[in-house]
Amino acid sequence: MKKFILSFAFASLIFSHSNACAWYDPDYDYFNLFTQNIIRDKSYTPFLLTYSAQFYDDENGSVPNDNIESWQKYFGNRLSYRDTEHLVNHVALQELNTIKSGKPSSDSVLSKLGSSFYVKYKEGIDYLIEAKYLEPYMRISFVESPDSFYYRSETDNKNATHLDYNKTIAVLTSLYNAAKNPEIKLRYGYQLVRFNHYTRNFQESVSAFQKYVSPLKLKSVPYYLALDQFAGAQRGLGKNEEANWNFFQVFINSKSLKRDAFVSMKLSDTASFNNILKRAGNDKEKSMAYFLLGYQDFNNPLPMMEKIYDIDPNSEMLKVLAARAINELERNYLPVYYYQNPETNKNNADDPKTSETVNSKKEASLWQRIIRWFKNLFGSGSDEKTQRSNDLSDKQYLDDPDRIPFYNKPEYSYYDEKDKPDNYLADLEKFTDKTKDQSNDEFWKIADAYLKFLNKDYEGSKDILEDIKTTDKSYLSQIRRMKMLNDIVSQPKITSEFEEHLYKDYREFFEEKPKKTETDSTAENYGYEAYTAPSTKDFLKDVLANRYYLQGDDAKSFLMNNQLTDLRYNPNLDLAKKLQAFFNKKDKSTFESQIIAKNINNVGNTDAFFSLIYGDFAMRNADFANAKKYYGKATEFSGIPLPEGHYDYESGNYIKYQDTSGMYNGFRNISGLIFGHNVWESYQSPDNISMKAENFVNEFPFIKQNMNKLELADAVLKLQKTGNAKGDIAAKANQLIGNLLYNTSVLGYYREVFVMDIDNSNGGKYYFGSDASPFRYYYKNYSSNVFIKPDNFDLAIQYYNKALLNAADNEQKTRILFQMGSAEQGKYYQWEARQKSIPYDDKNWEQKSKQQEVDFAKMKNENYRTYFTQLKQKFGNTQTAKTLTGSCSYLDYFMKR
Repeated sequence: MKKFILSFAFASLIFSHSNACAWYDPDYDYFNLFTQNIIRDKSYTPFLLTYSAQFYDDENGSVPNDNIESWQKYFGNRLSYRDTEHLVNHVALQELNTIKSGKPSSDSVLSKLGSSFYVKYKEGIDYLIEAKYLEPYMRISFVESPDSFYYRSETDNKNATHLDYNKTIAVLTSLYNAAKNPEIKLRYGYQLVRFNHYTRNFQESVSAFQKYVSPLKLKSVPYYLALDQFAGAQRGLGKNEEANWNFFQVFINSKSLKRDAFVSMKLSDTASFNNILKRAGNDKEKSMAYFLLGYQDFNNPLPMMEKIYDIDPNSEMLKVLAARAINELERNYLPVYYYQNPETNKNNADDPKTSETVNSKKEASLWQRIIRWFKNLFGSGSDEKTQRSNDLSDKQYLDDPDRIPFYNKPEYSYYDEKDKPDNYLADLEKFTDKTKDQSNDEFWKIADAYLKFLNKDYEGSKDILEDIKTTDKSYLSQIRRMKMLNDIVSQPKITSEFEEHLYKDYREFFEEKPKKTETDSTAENYGYEAYTAPSTKDFLKDVLANRYYLQGDDAKSFLMNNQLTDLRYNPNLDLAKKLQAFFNKKDKSTFESQIIAKNINNVGNTDAFFSLIYGDFAMRNADFANAKKYYGKATEFSGIPLPEGHYDYESGNYIKYQDTSGMYNGFRNISGLIFGHNVWESYQSPDNISMKAENFVNEFPFIKQNMNKLELADAVLKLQKTGNAKGDIAAKANQLIGNLLYNTSVLGYYREVFVMDIDNSNGGKYYFGSDASPFRYYYKNYSSNVFIKPDNFDLAIQYYNKALLNAADNEQKTRILFQMGSAEQGKYYQWEARQKSIPYDDKNWEQKSKQQEVDFAKMKNENYRTYFTQLKQKFGNTQTAKTLTGSCSYLDYFMKR
C-alpha cells in the first residue's frame, strides 16, 4: 500500500500545478541537488525519500543482493557478481541439466566455466536445478474474498498448490538429508519452509523451520530467507507479534530483503513499535527500531535521530534519515517553479478576481500573514520587494527577499507538517554539525555544508567543503557540485567577468546532456510530451534567471528559461525592446553568445518579428501612425506557424487544411470585415456569418477585402484623417475606427489580430483578469502565464463618441450607442475581474456570494450602463433597436425593464 493517499481534490490540485499534463510525478518537482543515494550502504536505498511511490526507485540496481553474494562466495569467487546473478536467476534449467550430463552448454557463462565446474560444485548445481524447477510455482495460493468485487486476471496462475505436496516434501527432505555442505543443506531447509508457507500449511512451515533450519545454527543468507518465510507462516497462524519480531530480524540482517520485510512487518500502530523496542536486546536492534520510528513518522525524524546518535554516531541509518530530511527541505527551498506573486495570485488565470474589492478595507489574509511570517523568518526580514536595478549594492542584492533560494512554504504536503518545528532547518543543521565531529564518515560534512548552503551561509559551506578529504567518487561528485553552487549562488551580481568565469569553469553544467525522460511510447499513448527530470543545469538556469531579473537584465532573464518564440504567447512591449537590444548587441560575452543567445530560436526575420510586436501595441493604443511605421519594417515577417488542420464540430472529425496560403498568419490575410459589426456572438462561426460590414463601407474604397497589417494601418490613418472633419462622412469614418478597436479587443471576433495569435479561440490572453507582467522571480514558464495588457475600451468609445456627435441618422446613432454600450460592458468585465472572490471555505460563503452578486449588479447598472440607457431613452423605437433586441438577449432584457 502506498505511504500516502491522494484524494480527488488533492490530486486535482496537483494536476493544476503540472502544466495541465495528464501525467504527473512529484519526484520531478525538485532538482535533486543533494544526491540522496551517496549513502554507502545501498541496502537502505529503498528507504530514501520519494513522493512518487512507496519506496525509492533503485534505477541502477545499486541495492546489493546478498543471496547472489552468498552464491559468489560458494563458487570460490570464480564468477563475477554479474555472472553469478546470471547463473542463479537466468540460466535455463535445461542448460544446468546439460552440464550435469557432461555435455557442453550453449550458455556463455556455463561454457566459459567448462565441464569441471559441475564436478567441483555438484551439490550447488543440483540445488539450483531443483530450485529452478520449483520457482515458477513458488507463490502463495490466492484466496478470493467473498466480498471482493474486483476482477483479477493472471496470465500465469501457477502456485505452490499445483505441485504434488507429499512428493515435493519427500524430495526436498531427501535432498536435505543427502546434502553435505551446510549452506546447501540450509537452502533445502529454506525450500521446505517456503513450500509449506505457500501451500498455506502454516504450522508445517513453522515446524519445518524448527526441524530443518534452526538446528544448523547458521545465521547466513539462506537462514534469513527461511526466517522471512517462517515469519510469514507465523502471520498466517495469527501470531502477529512473533511474526513482526522475526520480520524485524530479517530487516536488520538482510540486504536485499529489507524492503519486503518492512512491508511484511505491518508496523501501522505505536503498539507494534513498542513491542519491538521492548524486545530489543542490543544496541543494533534498538537503533534499527528507532530508525523505523523515524522513517514512519517523518514529520520530524530528529528525535529518533538523536536516540540513534546516542547509540552510534556512525550508524548508516542516521545518514538515511538525514538524507531524507535534507531532500524534503530541498523541495521547499528549491522547487522547480516558484508560483508568482503568492500574496496576490495575479497569475492565476482560472480565478483572476484576486485583488481587493473597490472601497474595501485592505487587510492581509491568513495566508498572506503566513507568507510574511516565513519570509521574515527565512528571508531578509522585510516584506517589501527591493527595486529591480542593475546598480544596487552587494548588500541590497544579497538581502533581496525574492533572491533564490528562500523558504517556499508548500501549498500542500504529502506529510502532515503540524508537528514539525518552525526552526527545522536550524535544528537539522545543529545535528549534522555535531555529528560530523563524531562520525568518521565524510557524509556528515557534505550534509552540513549543504544545509548551510540552503541557509545562505555560503562561506561556512565553502569552508567545510574545502576541509573534506575523500576518494569516494560519489562524494567527490557531490562536493564538486556544491562548490559550484556556493560559488554561483553567493555571487551578489552577475557581471560580464563572472559570466566568463561561469563559462570557463562550469561549462559542463550548462552543456546540453541527455536527460531521463518518460518513454516516447508512454507519452504518445497518453497524449503528452515526454517529461524530462530537472537537472543541476536547470537549477542554475533558474538561479541565473532570477539574478538577471533582480538586476533588471530582463532579456537575459527571459532567455535563460525560454526561447524567443515563447514571446508570441504573451507579447510584452518592454520585454520585446530589451530582447531586441540583446539580439542586436555586438559585444556579447562568450557566456551570452554560447549559452544565453542559443535560445534566440528561429522566428524568421528577427527584426520583422519585433517590429510586428511594436506595431500591434501601437494599434491597440490607437497610435496608428507609429503602427504603420513599424508594420513597414515587418513586411518580411514569416508568419506564426499555422496548424495542420482543425476540429469540425459538426462532423466530429479533425480536418486537415489543403491550402493555408489564404489564412491569417499574424500579418497577412486580414478580412475587411474587421471594420464591421457582429451579427451574433459566435467565435467558432466563419467571419462572413458572425460579422457584417457596415452598409456605408463602400464609401471608403481604400478598405480592401483582404489586407496585411501595413495596408490595415494605412486604411485606418485615412479614416482618421477623414474623421477629423465634420459631418456624416466623418461620423462614418470614426464609427469604422471604433469598430476596429472593439473587434480586436477581448470581446471582439478578431481579438487575435493584435496579440500575435492566429485565431480567436479562447486562451490565456483573453482573460479579463490579465494585467501587466505578473513575474516576481524570473520569467520561467513564460508562455503559461497570463499578462496581456488589458484593452483600453475608452479608445473605442472615444471614436464612437466622435461618430455620435457627427451622425445625423437615428438608425446610425442607435448602432453607435449599442457599440459604445458593448465597449462599456468590457470595462465592467475588467472591473469585475479585479474584485476579490469569496473563498469557498468561508463559513458564510453562500450569504456573501449572494450579497456580492447584488453589489456587482448595482455597480453595473449605476456605472456601466450609460450608453444602453441613452439608447433606450432616445432611440428605443428605431428599427435598428428592434433588430438588436432580437439578436442580443441582454439588450432585450434591459429594454424591457
